[in-house]
Amino acid sequence: MKKIQSIISKILKNRDFRFWGLQIFLAIVLITVIVYIILLSLNSWTRHGQFVVVPDLSSKPLSEAQKLLEESHLRYEVTDSATYDPKIPKYAVISQSPEANEKVKKNRKIYLTLNPSNYPKVTVPRVIQITYRSADATLKAVGLSVGKVTYVNNIGKDMVLRMFYKGKEVKPGDMLTKKSVVDLECGNGFNPANPDAPISEDNDTDNDKSKDNGGIDF
Repeated sequence: MKKIQSIISKILKNRDFRFWGLQIFLAIVLITVIVYIILLSLNSWTRHGQFVVVPDLSSKPLSEAQKLLEESHLRYEVTDSATYDPKIPKYAVISQSPEANEKVKKNRKIYLTLNPSNYPKVTVPRVIQITYRSADATLKAVGLSVGKVTYVNNIGKDMVLRMFYKGKEVKPGDMLTKKSVVDLECGNGFNPANPDAPISEDNDTDNDKSKDNGGIDF
């Protein structure tokens, strides 16, 4: 035991040991202080513990969504929407990012997609002088539908002669709201230059089918 005490006493009396020992101690203290300051800074920068839950804004009007976000200390930005949903009120929230119930930091910006006031406009395609069947498919492809089909004396059997929307004639290239119903005027195959020529049975059959079209009569 005495030998150990003697060795320790010699070590402590050694100037080099005391010098380097002090340096090591000071380095440990300095590192501890630096680490503590960094942790405090990170805690302040990330606002640790200051998270809020994103409210559910789906189908809510913008005014109500704005109020809920302000109460949650969140910001918002409205993005355009090209998809109209008739089941949701105009200018109500269709989607949001981040989504509802996610935890975010205060003052986070929430991106909102709103339901537009109506369907977008589409260009009326060129369907004049093509058959009713082709015209029907072409109109449906752009989001329009065929309503009432009227037949007039014209040698072009089932050929589309004119288009109407709510009683007004429309031309290829005009703009209509998507989902609009377009009425068609088609030829019945009757040749006005030869009034004695009978209309074929096939044409009568086609006329009967067209009358069962089931479209809306404006």
